[in-house]
This record gives sequence, structure tokens and C-alpha cells, in this order.
Amino acid sequence: MTGDNQSMIIEFILVGFSNLGDLQILLFFIFLLVYLTTLMANTTIMTVIRLDRALHTPMYFFLFVLSCSETCYTLVIVPKMLTNLLSSNPTISYYGCAAQLYFFVGLACTNCFLIAVMGYDRYVAICNPLNYMLIVSRMTCTLLVLVSGFCGFLISVVVNILVFSVPFCASNRINHFFCDISPVIKLGCTDTNLKEMVIFFLSILVLLVPFVLIFISYVFIVSTILKISSLEGQRKAFATCASHLTVVIVHYGCASFIYLRPTSLYSSDKDLLVAVTYTVITPLLNPLVYTLRNKEVKVALRKVLNRYSLPKTI
Repeated sequence: MTGDNQSMIIEFILVGFSNLGDLQILLFFIFLLVYLTTLMANTTIMTVIRLDRALHTPMYFFLFVLSCSETCYTLVIVPKMLTNLLSSNPTISYYGCAAQLYFFVGLACTNCFLIAVMGYDRYVAICNPLNYMLIVSRMTCTLLVLVSGFCGFLISVVVNILVFSVPFCASNRINHFFCDISPVIKLGCTDTNLKEMVIFFLSILVLLVPFVLIFISYVFIVSTILKISSLEGQRKAFATCASHLTVVIVHYGCASFIYLRPTSLYSSDKDLLVAVTYTVITPLLNPLVYTLRNKEVKVALRKVLNRYSLPKTI
């Protein structure tokens, strides 16, 4: 009977913003504008890093990969959300939901690890500058990125198996605008406590462990910076970390609020707002922070624009 009931569900209804009525049209245009700006900003960051040789350093290599990952991350969530905002029947197929959850979790975990790797890069650059290029070599950078992606998607495979091995025989209405872990697993009609404990442990592994490593890195970074006798030197050293630290606080703050707690505490309205932040706003924040607060990127952007601008007519 359980197998028959589970096989009956071929699609899910994404309740999401359906209770907002006509406001959905306004949300559509707001989210569309933010989404297009995000794509343009991340594409600009990647293009500038690719074209300007002055930015061919480990720090900007990691930023390039993060921008690429963030772009793919938004592609997994936002287009479907925009489509559903204009639909009277916002649905997603069973396999579409599984695929969305897989890529969402995989890319989200990869981003967490990448941000931690960028923290390590800043630690080496400030605390061991003489051996920086030797320690953070091109091969090391590539290996760190590959390991981050492999671990991220390996965790995603485990999460997907745990979530979609649950028989869905009660309801197919997901109280969210995309297939997130808690809203989907809550639809199960069997005891999911053990599965939720495993997912919670994985969330700790993905969020708290990298955050603690970043925190330790910044303890050494601050200690090293305070030993610099020149105030100007201290200011420049802090400036190289400010962008990364801003991204760390926003990224880990939002993710921890959602995933470092039991599923029973899931609150649809409050969590919906936070989910919009980390799926729509945060991917835009990263390129803006690194562009507006980073002198090297701004200089490189001007150089690229001047190089590829149309020739002036005489």
C-alpha cells in the first residue's frame, strides 16, 4: 500500500507565494530584475577576472569559481520560481523536484566549502606572505576547488537518498517556492526522525565546521594585522578581508538559521523570507561586495571597459 501511494505522486504543488494574490505579479518583476542583475554582475566578475592578467591570482581564481557556482545556483531555483509566480497551477514533477534538490544542495554545500577555502587563502596571504605563491599554488587551488565540489555533491547524493526514500502518501503540497529539504521531508507519512538526524549532522558538517575553520583563520589574521606598526598597512590588510568577511556573515547566517534546527521548528512564513534572501539576494550580494569594496576589481573593470569600448569617432 505504501509503495502504491508513493507511486501515485507524480508531481508536487509549490504553494510558495500563492496566498499573496495579485502581489505575485509585483514579486515577479522584482525577482526578475534582481535575477537579471545577478546574472550580469556575476558574468561581469568572471569576465574581468578572465581578461585581466593582474587578477590571475589564487584569491580571484576562487572568486571566479564562486561566481560561476552562484550563477548555476540561481539557475536551479529562480527560473522555476518566476514561472510559478505567473502560473495558476505552480507545480513541479517528482523527478524535477529531486533534481532541483540535488543541484541546490550540491551547489550550496560547494559554496560553503569554497568560502572556507577563500578564508584559508586570506590566512596564508596575510600570515605567511613570503610563501604565499608556494603554498597556494595553481595545482593546490585546482585541487581545493575539485575537493569542494566533490564533497558538496557527495553530500547532496546522501541528502537526496534520505529525502526521496520517504513514502509520500499524505499530501503533495510543498509549503515553499522550491524543493527544499524540510518542506519536502515533512510530507512523508512515515517516521523520519532518524533521517532528519542524519541530515542535521550533515548540516553541522557543512556549516559549522567550515565556519569554525574560518573563525580560527581570522583569529590568526587579526593577530597578525595588529602586529603591523603602520596604520596604513593595517587598513590595507583589513581591506583585503572585508569583502570575504561580509559574505561569510550573510551566507552562514542565513543558512544556519534554516538548517541548524529540527524540522519540527520549520515556520513557513518566516523561513520563506529567509529562503528568498539566500536564493535571490545573496547571489547578488557576492559580486556587488567584491566589486564595490575591492579596489583591484574596480581598476580591472575600468581597464577592460576601456579596452573593449567602441572607438571614438573623430
